[in-house]
Amino acid sequence: MDNTTLKRIFEFLEEKEGKKHKQQGSLKWKLIFNEPLTEEDLNVKGDLNLQNTNLTSLPKGLRVGGDLILFKSIIESLPEGLYVGGDFNLFKSKISTLPKGLEVVGSLRFNGTYITSL
Repeated sequence: MDNTTLKRIFEFLEEKEGKKHKQQGSLKWKLIFNEPLTEEDLNVKGDLNLQNTNLTSLPKGLRVGGDLILFKSIIESLPEGLYVGGDFNLFKSKISTLPKGLEVVGSLRFNGTYITSL
């Protein structure tokens, strides 16, 4: 199912049931449904789990205070200056290089990626 159809289903449920999806308005939601981002959206206070999503890129200026999980992600490159305050999990992702200015406070896990050198 494509994201447009999925978003219409969520909008229908919100209209008919008066219930919003728990992720609605979050950075993950906005990235998946290609909604505009604010400066505040780029500063994630906790963890950001984007595993198994169809996202192809991350926004420039992204700062994640907790863990960033890109397990089985199709994202092929990362923005320069990416900050991760916890662990950064790239297991089985399509990442082949790490960006300039990457800062990871916790552990960097990249088994099963295309990264050949650090």
